[in-house]
Parts: sequence; structure tokens; C-alpha cells
Amino acid sequence: MPSVDLDRRGFLGAAGAVGLTVAGAGALTACTSGATGGSGGAEASAKLRLPAYVPAKVPAPDLAGNAQGLDPAYLRYPKDLVRSVAEMPGDGKPVTCLTETFTTAAPAMNRNAYWQELNKRLGSELRMTIVNGLGGDDVYRAKFNATIAGGELPDLMWFPPNQGLKNVPALLEAKFHDLTPYLSGDAVKKYPNLANIPDFAWRTAVFNGKIWGLAVPYGRHGQVYVANEDFWKPVGGVRFDSAQDFFDKAKELLDTKRKKYVLEAAYVNHINQFALWHGAPNRWRMDGGKLTHAFETDEYFAGIEFALRCQEAQLFWPDPNLATTLEKMEGGFLGLHVQSFPGFLNDSNMYDWPAKVVVPFAAEAGMTPSYSYGYGSVGFTAINKQVAKSRIETLLQIMNYLSAPFGSEERLFLDNGLEGTHHTRSRDGDVVLNTKGNAEVLTTRQAINFFGNAPQTLYLPGKPDVTRSIHATEIELMKIGRMDPTNGYFSNTFANKGASTSDELYTAVTDIVAGRIPLSSYKTEVLPTWRRTAGDAMRREYEKTIAASK
Repeated sequence: MPSVDLDRRGFLGAAGAVGLTVAGAGALTACTSGATGGSGGAEASAKLRLPAYVPAKVPAPDLAGNAQGLDPAYLRYPKDLVRSVAEMPGDGKPVTCLTETFTTAAPAMNRNAYWQELNKRLGSELRMTIVNGLGGDDVYRAKFNATIAGGELPDLMWFPPNQGLKNVPALLEAKFHDLTPYLSGDAVKKYPNLANIPDFAWRTAVFNGKIWGLAVPYGRHGQVYVANEDFWKPVGGVRFDSAQDFFDKAKELLDTKRKKYVLEAAYVNHINQFALWHGAPNRWRMDGGKLTHAFETDEYFAGIEFALRCQEAQLFWPDPNLATTLEKMEGGFLGLHVQSFPGFLNDSNMYDWPAKVVVPFAAEAGMTPSYSYGYGSVGFTAINKQVAKSRIETLLQIMNYLSAPFGSEERLFLDNGLEGTHHTRSRDGDVVLNTKGNAEVLTTRQAINFFGNAPQTLYLPGKPDVTRSIHATEIELMKIGRMDPTNGYFSNTFANKGASTSDELYTAVTDIVAGRIPLSSYKTEVLPTWRRTAGDAMRREYEKTIAASK
């Protein structure tokens, strides 16, 4: 289910984690543009052979992962690293790329020892145009569109999953190389680190039966409810038997005189969680070839009703613009907040308070809760059609290096730079970035991770118990995890209007919870408006392409 968590903690956390291998953007639980552009495209996409999946041969994790999205976990940094790239991949010529970041700008290449060393190891100078997206989604979109309009495209262009790019299939056909012959089926085995990317990530790079880019893998888990365990100890801990049980315990802990509230004031994010307690679908539900959006379900409406009830009981923090959520959580003044899962992983490196994910539970006896998977990808990186075909394999080899898995020598460098210069080893063998590493590696690596990365791996330096707990939580989430049935299909209406119309609905829902408009307006005005402006058109487009692929 889409998020409106506008602070972009998922993006920051995903690419900026110390010692945590993650893959790109998070709080926006990837609403990818990837898949098909019409009925013919759907048929072709259905027949396409996705890249073969061949797990990387790296040191065995302490806790195993799987191809369905369970992340492997290491309790200590592995000692016997493998070499995943046999030869220097570059050809001596510069490689240009358009990418994004959500953190402090990286030092320029001539003042950045990490970037310079990366160029040496690649065998080509990586010239990145880095767009800082902290100003909002439109910043990268504007730069992307201006670059396309100008005609001077870089060698590599990152296609983000959720920033409203329009007419993507036609753009790819006109401006970028079809990579199907290089990556489909067993062909990908020439690039072992790319073959290590699971198929659910590759689906986001498929349009009209062709593979148009290098999938940028990302943790498959979406938003989660994060609690401070100490906050809930007076009522028996973070355990709830029903929505009513949750409500009763929350009311007991509320103390407005001490400014102690239970929920951050991100109403829409909470509604999404409450709806999961009732079994809401992951964006769309398919039944007999017909699609129903989560917005149209009784489960989502029940989430709104429960959020309104929580607001009337003063459970939400009174300031909707609270900028210190984690500080309030740590101080015991907030009990729960909603966060992207990769953002939670990143922050777990820094938490000095006992954070726990609340796995969705049944709102009432007899109900089955649900959990919404993300796309497992933060978009894909396409190769400019102006690049000579003779150079495509070189660029794929460079992307193969940038996708090196955790447990490889290449990933140790990519994540942590040079030992002694950027990081040190603790007595237990854990890898710890120093001041120079934080200044150079973290900032530069985030821009790289947006257009090329490895599948997510759990590793929190010095916190093996937390790592073990997170892995166990993933197992529980996957028991009730649901996919969006429109994954891998393209809707022009979604690309053109999906984000804006959803935002309009979310604004109205916020007004309902805040008491500015009546609850009844959701069914009489808000939902019909969403259907008329985008919902019904998206439904028709998705149903048509899904039916054609059968």
C-alpha cells in the first residue's frame, strides 16, 4: 500500500546504512512503473524469460534467506570473503550516469579518495550527475525530463519507481537499448552478480516483453509499525489480541499532562496499518479477473474509522508537523510510529532504546490480518541507445561489479571503502566507518546504490541480538505477506495521475480523522472522486493487460 511518509527516511536509511546492505528507496514502498504498455506488451511480457536466478557463492549466513524475500543475516562480518569479479570491468573510457541522493552531497571526485579508488577498481572513471532529492519527488523528475528533452543522455540513467515518469514504454523504445538478449534466461549468467538478483526485482524492468534495464534490488518488506518496548511495559508489553485490546492499552498509557502520547500524527500511515489488521489487500485485490483497490474495501474504511476513534481519544501527538519522532520515541513520549522496513533496519544501528516491529494482528476474532510486500526494487538503470552496442557488455560488467553481494571483497569495499582510510575492524571483526568514511563513503555510496546494488542482507555491527530479532520478524511478516496483483503491469493513468489522485484522497482522509469533514464524505464524495479521476481508468488498464497475459 502506498506511503505518504514524506520525510524520506526509507531513502536515507536504505542507501546510507553503516554495515547494512540494503538497496535504495524505502518509505515510498516502490510503486514501480515497470511492466507492459498494452495488450500486445502483456502477451510478450508473459512469454519473456526473466534472468535466471543463481544465488551468489558467498560465506554462508548465520541465518539463511530465500528467493522469496527473506533476507540472509550475518551476526558478525564474515571473515573469508570471496572475489566475485574476476577482472577489472571497465575499458578505460569514462562512464556517465544520472542518479539521485537524499543525504549530504558527496565530496567532489578530486577530493574524494573513495570515489577515486572506485574508479581504479572499475577501470573507468564513473562520472555521476547526482540529483539531491531532499526537495521532493519533482526534483529528480525535473532533471530527468530536462535531460531527455536536451537529447544529451548519459550512458546510464536511473528510472525511479515512484516519481511520476510518463510514457515510459515509448521512451524506452526510442532512447534506450533493449537488454533482453544480454540478460534473459541463462544469458545473465555471464554476469554472476546480476544473476544473484531475484526475479521479483527484475519484473520492474520489463516493458512490452523486453528487459530494459538493470534491476536495482531492494528489501521486499514495506512499511512496519515500530514500537518502543519500554513504553508498553506497564500494560504487559508489545502484544495485542485485537484492535480493542490495542485501544484499551493505548488509552491506559496516554498522559497528556506529561505530553506522553501513543501515536505520531501521520494519520494516513496509521490507517494503512489499521487496515492490515482487518486484512486489507496490497493496493489491489484480484477476484475472478476483476480488480478492487484497497481504497474501495471495507477493510480500508474500517482503518479510517479506527483512526478517527483514536483521534477522538487524543492518542495522536497533537502537532502533525512533529520533526522529532525518533527522539520522542526514545524519550518514551511516543509509543508507535510507522516506518519503511529498510529505514527501520538502518536506524536499528543507532537505536539506544528497544525497538520492536508490531506484526499485524487480527482486528477481531475470526479475521485474518495481512502484510503488504513492496516491489523488492528501487527501479532500474537503462543504457542510452547512443552507446555503441560494442560497449554494452562493458557497462553490464561495471554494473555487475556494483551489484557485488555481501560476503564479497567488492562489497566490503563498496560499502566501507579502504581499511585504515575509511574503516577499521573491531576486536570481533565488525567493520566500523571512521570520520573520513562517513564523509566520503556514505555520501558517495548512496548515489551509487540508487542505480546499482546487491540484494539486501541483514548485518548490524555489534548488534547480533537485534539482527537475529529482525530476521525472526521478517519470517513472521512473510507468513501473512501479500503481493500486489498489478506488479509487473503498466498503467498510463497510474503513471500520469496515480500519485496526485492518491495524495488528494489522503488529504481528504486526513481531514476526516482531524474532524474537519464528516466520515460519511469518504463514501459519498472522496472515493467517487478518486474513481472518476483515476481509479476506474487504472482498473480498466490493469485488467486488460493482465487478461491479455493469461
